[in-house]
Amino acid sequence: MYQPREQFQSGHRFAIEFGGAVLNFDRVADVLRRQWPLIVAAVAASMLLVLIYLMLAKPMYTANARIMMDTRQTQVLDKDSGTNTALIDTGFVDSQVEVINSDDLILFIVRRLRLTEDPEFNGSNPGLVAIILGKVMSLFDSGEPASQERIEHAAVQLVQKNLRVERVLTTYVLSLSYRSQSPDKAVKIANAIADAYIVGALEAKYQSTKRATEWLQQRSAELSEQASASDRAVQSFKAEHNIVGTSRGLMSEQQLSDLNTQLVQARTATAEAKARLDRIEAFTDQDLAQPTVTDALNNTVITRLRAQYLDLQAQYADWSKRYGKAHQAVVNIGNKMDELRKNIADEVRRISDAYRSDYEIAKSREASLEKNVKELVAQAGHTGQAEVKLRDLESAADTYRHLYNNFLEKLQNATQNQSFPLSEARLISTATKPDHKSSPRAVLALIGGLVGGLCLGFGAAFARELLSDVLRTPGEVEEELGVKCLGVLPDVRPARAARKTRTLLASAGKSAPTGLSRYVIDHPFSRFAEILRNIKVSIDVARLTREIKVIGIVSSLPKEGKTTVAANFAQLIAMTGHRTVLIDGDLHTRSLTRELAPNAKTGLVEALNDPNSLGYHVQRSTETGLDFLPSIVAARMVNSADVMSSKAMGGLLAVLREHYEYIVIDLAPVMPVADSKAASHLIDAMVYVIEWGQTTRSALQESISGSEVLQKKVLGAVLNRADPKMLKRIEAYKGKHHNSYYVEHA
Repeated sequence: MYQPREQFQSGHRFAIEFGGAVLNFDRVADVLRRQWPLIVAAVAASMLLVLIYLMLAKPMYTANARIMMDTRQTQVLDKDSGTNTALIDTGFVDSQVEVINSDDLILFIVRRLRLTEDPEFNGSNPGLVAIILGKVMSLFDSGEPASQERIEHAAVQLVQKNLRVERVLTTYVLSLSYRSQSPDKAVKIANAIADAYIVGALEAKYQSTKRATEWLQQRSAELSEQASASDRAVQSFKAEHNIVGTSRGLMSEQQLSDLNTQLVQARTATAEAKARLDRIEAFTDQDLAQPTVTDALNNTVITRLRAQYLDLQAQYADWSKRYGKAHQAVVNIGNKMDELRKNIADEVRRISDAYRSDYEIAKSREASLEKNVKELVAQAGHTGQAEVKLRDLESAADTYRHLYNNFLEKLQNATQNQSFPLSEARLISTATKPDHKSSPRAVLALIGGLVGGLCLGFGAAFARELLSDVLRTPGEVEEELGVKCLGVLPDVRPARAARKTRTLLASAGKSAPTGLSRYVIDHPFSRFAEILRNIKVSIDVARLTREIKVIGIVSSLPKEGKTTVAANFAQLIAMTGHRTVLIDGDLHTRSLTRELAPNAKTGLVEALNDPNSLGYHVQRSTETGLDFLPSIVAARMVNSADVMSSKAMGGLLAVLREHYEYIVIDLAPVMPVADSKAASHLIDAMVYVIEWGQTTRSALQESISGSEVLQKKVLGAVLNRADPKMLKRIEAYKGKHHNSYYVEHA
């Protein structure tokens, strides 16, 4: 089966293809060599348009002013600003560009400078292009006279068209440029726009501050009334619910806190009194004269009595040993000791009574405090909901008071700003009169035209080549068919006038001078003849490995020059002394017969019926010795394909193989009829003729893919009817002496 070209050319498998052509350096060079007239024409047309533009365009002058966004001017009123590094949002700077380009600001300039009375803006002195455009636009207009509003709108659009405002890099500077036909007018309008923008910014800020002040005054009055009403609501609620406030909170809360503290203290005192009472009662049943008891009580009276008691006790013990216990002095000491013990007991009882009294008092005070606390807690439970409502009222009052204070402060600041309106913008560069025109720039226009023409030319050239479906170079043929291209035959047809004369003579029944079929005879050293010799050499090289005698000349479509190639190829072989026969195998048109033997009566069909009578049907050229077997049929044959592939045809070719070294057959084109495909098994090798710049890739693929035998028999291809002038451009890389061996004229 027929294989696509990328399988034949595996070396280009990964190349990018456009329109069937591989894009590489050599391909680009070939395209430039072939299409340089188109590139030159595109560059010339582009340069011509640039020159026309330079001649028709009016000179324009540009004036430039610069405005800076500076927030430091407004910081004199900003009391809260503790730094001078305040930055402007970049979006704000970009927004000012749109403000300067706004319709309202430009309309103000138009009315202020009366630009509608200027011929440049009202269209009273248009140029040639403007007149033409005006005539065209008038076809779609209503025809009514323009109103003042429409004229002003047109002037605004023209000013906006010539105005250019942009930010300078990443700075806070705006560059304002205006173009005009007059340098004075450009300066005047640029400065007017800059002044109008600054004044407009001040006015806008003043109006904004004024509106803010009025609103703040109204809002402050409302907030003051709301704050006062909230305070009155708080006081009324306190009076209604008998809620008294102190510096530490509500009085009820303060009383409860104080009573709670006193209750804790009273409980502590009661516990201490109870502990003292319990301890004194624990000592009542003990010997009060013991040291542990007196030390625990830690009373001065008891301590003094115990000391006296101890002294008497010591004296009593001493005297009892000395005088006996019955001695009156010892008895007196014993009585005194009993009296001292009684005194100690009385003192202990007195202390116990005092402790009991303190305990009772502490208990009474604690009970009283507990009662008061319970009463306050009960009262707090009844007033809890009122206190919740009070807190809400106090919170609302504090909020309104805070808002009122904030608005009052803002009102003061706004009043100051209204008194001292300052703008963030200031003019840092006033527009001056330009000393040279800004457009058109001839050098840049010419360079742009040259570059544009080259781009257009290159684009058109590559589009013409890469999008073309025809074949023009041997590389394209080899890439498409997978066989070698044996050469490129130049177009040897006569000029258009000569062809027209031949056509008229043929229509009148007169014989026209023929020269194409014997071109190699008349021009044996031409390029055409040399390419045919190259085909013969290729066939002779192939004959070294296999037998090749029957050579078919075939093409995809009619009128591609295969008949001329077949005739001249056979003539060339015969001129070299080889026995050669040329057969007109196209039974449909028989153009080769009309060219070489118009008076023949018999030919191929008769020879097929009787191969032994071949000598009666063959005509020999006395000049070259070429034998020619014409095709003579009375009417077009419906079974021509069967005739060409018949056994009789095979037998005839077998006879011819015995008598001739080369058998050249002019076959019918492949696509219209099936004759060539049917006879391909009888042919040893085929030479495929492709018309240069006319035969398409799709036609070639369709022709070859229809027969596997035909594919195998194609020895090579030849490009025919190439434009000689184009060939010179294509083959410029071969040098200027490449064609010095060719002699194109007899």
